[in-house]
Amino acid sequence: MSKLASHMLEENKKSDRPTIAIIGGGIAGSTSALHLAEIGLNVVLVEKSPSLVSGPPICHLHAGGNLYRDISADQCIELLKQSIDSVRLYPHTINRRPTVIAVPKSDSGNPHDLIERLETIKSCYQKLVDADNRNQVLGLPADYYKLYSYDDLQTVAKLNQSAQPSSFDDWVIPFAKSVDIDSLQFPVIAVQEYGWSAFRVASSATIVLESLDNCQLYTDTQVVALNKNDTGWQLECLNAEGKTIHIDADYLVNACGYETGKIDDLALAPRERLVEFKAAYVTCWDECNEFWPEVVFHGPRGTPNGMAQLTPYAGGVFQLHGMTEDITLFSDGLVSSNSMSSQPQLPQRLTKKLHSGWDKFMASERTYRAIDHMAKFIPSYKSAHELGTPLFGAQQIPGTDQTLRAADVSFEGQNYARVEVVKGSSALEAAMRIADNWKLFNYGGSSIESLHPLSMSLTARDVELKAEELAIQRNYPIELALIYGN
Repeated sequence: MSKLASHMLEENKKSDRPTIAIIGGGIAGSTSALHLAEIGLNVVLVEKSPSLVSGPPICHLHAGGNLYRDISADQCIELLKQSIDSVRLYPHTINRRPTVIAVPKSDSGNPHDLIERLETIKSCYQKLVDADNRNQVLGLPADYYKLYSYDDLQTVAKLNQSAQPSSFDDWVIPFAKSVDIDSLQFPVIAVQEYGWSAFRVASSATIVLESLDNCQLYTDTQVVALNKNDTGWQLECLNAEGKTIHIDADYLVNACGYETGKIDDLALAPRERLVEFKAAYVTCWDECNEFWPEVVFHGPRGTPNGMAQLTPYAGGVFQLHGMTEDITLFSDGLVSSNSMSSQPQLPQRLTKKLHSGWDKFMASERTYRAIDHMAKFIPSYKSAHELGTPLFGAQQIPGTDQTLRAADVSFEGQNYARVEVVKGSSALEAAMRIADNWKLFNYGGSSIESLHPLSMSLTARDVELKAEELAIQRNYPIELALIYGN
């Protein structure tokens, strides 16, 4: 433990700081626990799975929300700031490669409509860097995005990619060579939307939390009852061996992701919310011998021409999304809470996937539909093949607006909070708002780096090695855990 972390812990013991119980060890709960423990508070984290951050697939930061053209500019700006903070907290979890955004001729949208928002995000990024140069984590603000015409792509397609691509042109080469250029509207946009490795986030959080003496970590443990009393909360938990564990805490944080409503019910704290089940598919493209950017082909959500998304990893491994009900989305996969319970009820067939895994035939069928969907735009991708279990999970959306993408935390009473992130990059802001709202810590202008000395001490190699272990444990290809990009 660093000297600053040790000092924080000693101050914590001297001042008899309160205990915060956090239920749920996904990216929201793990980030909350990491932050609150690193600033010296006593933390107890309870997670029902064997390891941390094992929920819905995370593959990119949403640094500006460019993948979603239907969300507001205000949400885009909020996601930009939150994404920058996430990079600063988890520096070894980022895959530094750009994203290419293309609007097909089959889509009713116009790529020119995206430019005004890109300029707004670029300007906001510049202001954040001007305020603190540590915010420059997405490249130079002046180079936040680049437009490509039809002729530009034809020119780029004739180039050879360098051994380690760095410029937009370098990264765009394989896209320009492989895409059905006549199927696109122009301009095509390359933007500094980076990738984000869920396995390396899990690795970083696990290493830190297991190293902090003021954090108790209970995995394979489920909360079965909550009792509110004059001083706080008592949690009744059941571990994998069937042993009952009682935890006393001054404050309670509900960070249960799609099951947040279950804890709301136990806490007698009703809340409206939506839950949506989604899946992404792991594939391998053996023909791939270049470094690809992420590629997004816009399309109307939920239709046969829904958005197609290609996310690259090492070794020709790609994660695919197709925003159709036959691929990433599911019939009746978006459900809402009701007056009887804060927990939306997914159809049994989807709940079974969450608890018991996938039927192999269904997994294979949807994976090859995703490959076919991508091959509409990149014809040679037809030769790709499936590579293991889909990445899947359910995502909570607080309230009733299914287009909401930027959300963080809500409070109920004096000592109950819900971390309600829709995108993982909102997690750190939620944790900081918790400490600030409950007046548990005076930030006083402290930087993210100074607040997290143990996190800052991690090395890229240590994080990557632990991430590989987690990928193997969860039966996923290790390529998903490896550093990709600059």
